[in-house]
Amino acid sequence: MATTPALKCPSRWLTALLATTSCLLPGARATVYKLGTKAEIKESAATLAYDLMLYYKGNQSGEIPGILPGPPTEHKGDYYWWEGGAMMGTYVDYWFLTGDESYNKVVTEGMIHQVGPGEDYMPPNHTASLGNDDQGFWGMSAMLAAENKFPNPPEDQPQWLALAQAVFHTQAAPERHDNTCNGGLRWQVPPMNAGYNYKNTIANGCFFDLGARLAAYTFNQSYADWADKTFQWLWDVGYIDHKDWRVYDGGHVEHNCTDINKAQFSYNAALLLHGSAFMYNYTNGSEIWKTRVDKLWEGMHRDFFEDDIAYEIPCEGRKGACTADMLSFKGYVHRWLSVVTKVAPHTRDKILPVLRTSTEAAVKQCTGGDTGRRCGFYWREGVYVDPAVDKTSGAGEQMNVLAAVSSLLIDDAPPPANNITGLSKPNYNAGSRSRGVSEPLAPITNGDRAGAAILTILILGSAIGSWAWMSFGD
Repeated sequence: MATTPALKCPSRWLTALLATTSCLLPGARATVYKLGTKAEIKESAATLAYDLMLYYKGNQSGEIPGILPGPPTEHKGDYYWWEGGAMMGTYVDYWFLTGDESYNKVVTEGMIHQVGPGEDYMPPNHTASLGNDDQGFWGMSAMLAAENKFPNPPEDQPQWLALAQAVFHTQAAPERHDNTCNGGLRWQVPPMNAGYNYKNTIANGCFFDLGARLAAYTFNQSYADWADKTFQWLWDVGYIDHKDWRVYDGGHVEHNCTDINKAQFSYNAALLLHGSAFMYNYTNGSEIWKTRVDKLWEGMHRDFFEDDIAYEIPCEGRKGACTADMLSFKGYVHRWLSVVTKVAPHTRDKILPVLRTSTEAAVKQCTGGDTGRRCGFYWREGVYVDPAVDKTSGAGEQMNVLAAVSSLLIDDAPPPANNITGLSKPNYNAGSRSRGVSEPLAPITNGDRAGAAILTILILGSAIGSWAWMSFGD
């Protein structure tokens, strides 16, 4: 197993920290993290990345790569399977934005270990409790690896783009869809699971986002059609408020999804904005997707950034009310919004100043623990909250701040790669081992990469027969 790299904490920081904290009362530490220059941002991100990895046991002998300590019971901890996938994605972005390769081997090992026998992120240990959103988060991290040109896995292993396709294809299969609520994915996959009767935004949001990004990467209109259909369903069912663009959580099939749970979670809104930005880019700036991008950002800024600082509405106002899942949402918001500025550039001047203010608040409260740099959850308060008072200092909170700090470097990053500029190989038959597609799609040759127009024609031409199962009918 890979070992944890040495701590990247410059000696001048430690000297400054000791000099500062010696003059402060207990509990009034100053943050060690600096954001004034690009070099300082990278140094801060490096220390945050090191501290986050301390929560991860998958690179230790006898442990399982890819997951954080948590359910099932033999791996006791606070974290469900999907959050390991989210953490892998955070490190993919960290490498992409900083150039630090220290964790690449750990990330590749973890992401490949969890693919399962069908190579579609349905490993047997987690299939019985599988949610479409759980699988979706792993698929989105694989998609990110393809977009960021993260080093490819060994050739005898599934490739990043193929893994993202496999997740999408299994979720687009007829057995995942039904006519209740006029369409949409259910939250859970196994019918016996609690929550199978719930159709929610996050499950459909992951599917929508993957479809939008696969369309942008492969130039394949079939993915775009699914993305468009899924967003329209979310709108028609009322999970996106038609007046103020608030994004709600979901509804139950026995009520035809009319009993809408109006809880608002930041990652739901951010994910729909992220996918909409890719659709805006894919459609060459179409007015309908521009409107969706702009309105979703207005709603997000209004509801989830108090004084331009990330704030989780359903739980942050009450100490102890946030679940371990909720405690990780701010990081996804920062990562996804930063990418929005690359694929929908007209949003840059609106979004980046907000992310900067939010990040500055985030690092100010990272003064906890024996090291004096552990991060908590309450960014707006600017003060680290002792875990004895409120248990909000863990992997999710550390991941949030790492994501926020790393994302400050987005201006220097290239836009997401595609089939022409990227390195990852597609597999249009991906996912068939779990769902039984009988006819594979024709592979793409090197010659097909000559131009987007030629590539699109070839893909669509080869897809007519084998993609019939991904038609509009549920």
